[in-house]
Amino acid sequence: MKRTADLPRHPPPVVGFADCYMGGFVDGLHMHDRAQLSIFLSGSVTVNTQDASFVLGPGQAMWIPAKTVHQATCRTDLVFQVVYVEEGFKGTEQLACKMFDASSLIRGLVDEIIAMTFHFAMDERMSAIARLLVDEIERAPRIADRLFFPSDSRLRRVCEAIIAQPGDCHDIDYWAREAGMARRTFTRLFQQEMGMGFAAWRRRVRVVEAASRIATGQSIAEVAFDLGYDNAGSFSTMFHRTFGVAPRKLRLSSQHQTRTE
Repeated sequence: MKRTADLPRHPPPVVGFADCYMGGFVDGLHMHDRAQLSIFLSGSVTVNTQDASFVLGPGQAMWIPAKTVHQATCRTDLVFQVVYVEEGFKGTEQLACKMFDASSLIRGLVDEIIAMTFHFAMDERMSAIARLLVDEIERAPRIADRLFFPSDSRLRRVCEAIIAQPGDCHDIDYWAREAGMARRTFTRLFQQEMGMGFAAWRRRVRVVEAASRIATGQSIAEVAFDLGYDNAGSFSTMFHRTFGVAPRKLRLSSQHQTRTE
């Protein structure tokens, strides 16, 4: 298996490898000189940039532009593929951070890149593969279940604490005190910065967390109770309202994904 540490000093403009991390590993804040495409084959990971948090599971992918500060936290054992694309490669200039489902075509193109040595020449075939991969990343529909962070440092501190413990049941008065604000100031500023109320944002944190846990095999009932719901029924209603599908459907889809690996 090729690993990050094996990269030569001057790799080709597009280069890839497969890797794996143990659950609990945190790849602290860092950035790359190249854009990074990651495709997650099994496990679950949280990727934080300076203004957003993404939770990804099997079959999903993440594009991170060059020089974007980010951090990855492995929620479970993680198996993934990575492609690094040289900054300025044609078609990448306008690609922002993006979370999406990895199509069979994207995965096939990534497999072709990973199959090459780290010293291959960017001949006509490999250049065409790389250009098509960038085109397909741009075409892929963006998955919306990301969580934005507020710019206010006090609110961000609260949001980071809730993302770290999404099942926390402290009320809004508690979090206003943690932010050092009066309740009214806290709620007004939160709505202004996030475009939604605090309760609505926290519900979204919980269902995004739930989607990740269900995708990695946890039972729906266990997830519901861990995240502070009184019963699986109320949790399922909230999940469907957010994602448009029942949690059971996501579980079945994840099981099918695992069987086809």
